[in-house]
Amino acid sequence: MWARRLVGAHPPGAARLLCTPRGWSRFLSAPAATGRSDPAVSPGGGGGSRPPAMSLAAAWCAQHRLRFLLPALFLAPVLYFLLSPPSSPPFFSVPASGELPPPGSRVIWAQRRLVEWRPCGWWQKAPMPAPSRRNGYVRIDCYGGLNQLRRDLCDGIGVARLLNATMVLPKFEVAAYWNESSGFADVFDVDYFIEQTRGYVEIVKKIPAEIASKEPFKVDCSKRKGHFDYVETVLPVLLEHQYISLTPSMNQRRDRNPSYAKASYCQGCYNALRLNKKVESKAIELLQTIPKPFLSLHLRFEPDMVAYSRCAYTGLSSKSLDSIEAALGEGRKVLTGDSARLWRNRGKCPLIPSETAFILQALGIPTNTNIYLAAGDGLMELKGFTSVYKNIYTKSSLLTHEDFERMHGNTKAALDYYVSVNSDAYIATFFGNMDKMVTAMRTMQGLQKTLVLSRRAFANYTAAGLAGEQLSKAMWDAHREEYIRGRGSALPEYCFCEVKL
Repeated sequence: MWARRLVGAHPPGAARLLCTPRGWSRFLSAPAATGRSDPAVSPGGGGGSRPPAMSLAAAWCAQHRLRFLLPALFLAPVLYFLLSPPSSPPFFSVPASGELPPPGSRVIWAQRRLVEWRPCGWWQKAPMPAPSRRNGYVRIDCYGGLNQLRRDLCDGIGVARLLNATMVLPKFEVAAYWNESSGFADVFDVDYFIEQTRGYVEIVKKIPAEIASKEPFKVDCSKRKGHFDYVETVLPVLLEHQYISLTPSMNQRRDRNPSYAKASYCQGCYNALRLNKKVESKAIELLQTIPKPFLSLHLRFEPDMVAYSRCAYTGLSSKSLDSIEAALGEGRKVLTGDSARLWRNRGKCPLIPSETAFILQALGIPTNTNIYLAAGDGLMELKGFTSVYKNIYTKSSLLTHEDFERMHGNTKAALDYYVSVNSDAYIATFFGNMDKMVTAMRTMQGLQKTLVLSRRAFANYTAAGLAGEQLSKAMWDAHREEYIRGRGSALPEYCFCEVKL
């Protein structure tokens, strides 16, 4: 009753003001309100005495407290997010003077992340010891370039533990396409590999003479798809022959393996593979020659990978078109019509270097940024990128001609890998085997300025007719969402855990 009369006797904001000390003092010192008297409160009325003013104000505040609490509860997280500083200092961002960037400027690395990925603790603890008796020996045969070899090796470590087998040092089987002859020891530190996997899986340099005298029984699982059970399919062969060579399945669901096999995979892949001293010293030398800070960009637009994508391109030079045509070979045709459109909109087509330059500008990467191109030979249409970003460095430009010519293909790839893992920021234009490994190893070191460009977003927005500033804004929005939410890394969820910030 008294709360209602107080509201009626004063302007609408007055009642809310009573809930503050200043408002209450003003109310006590104000002259009495005029108007219709209430018998219950008039001096001559029989309604009893007026209740204490302070208790009346408290009653009104209690009755209307939700009006204050609910907006505060909803607004507090928003204000915190908007006003709190980024979790880490931006990389290419605020000028040295401390002035804020001009209105409308965008810097991807300055965005405050909501989620980060970090290595899970469970597999780095003491591993589940393997049974003392082994079921035989297994050699992992790996095919392809360095990063394909590493992918097969990582899978093989988990399979060896799954089969309770002793693992022999892997064999690198490299196709003629890579023009490569180096082995595991030519790139990686063998002793470190054996030491770091101890307790997870047993690895030996040599096998008993009676076993080594015969060739291992070959088991090729590389083309197996769907759920492939190594225990049911491969273990009987291992028990029979005691020594097998194995090429792991490329499509196997590792998340279905028991925890001890998962732990072996994580440890072997992300903690046990280190470049040998010779390669690492050359990689450190290369890293030191690059001006700092720098961005490592894995730029992909070689004839073979463009031909493999089966994507059609317009506006390329006649030299590039001829190179793509030569790489297509027989039996592989460029997609046309609706198939080509759907394929491109699914993000299957490599970005042209000029498109990469456009996206980097949309993300706020200054054109004077030092950029290390982690790329192989034969990049097409490179001028479309270097005409925008001019501070470009490559291993061929930084190493002596003699050093560069003496290197195997795997050694060159190892240098790109090492520099990219240790760069100030890393961006990939095509999410292949190297990008997955670099992203994982940067995550292991807590380096979060890592991004994979979205070919799918670029294709869909350009298909919708966006160009210029509209396309730039759309690219910013798409990549900012990916970056702040930690998406696009494709990290094994049992090796890396999502951490909300």
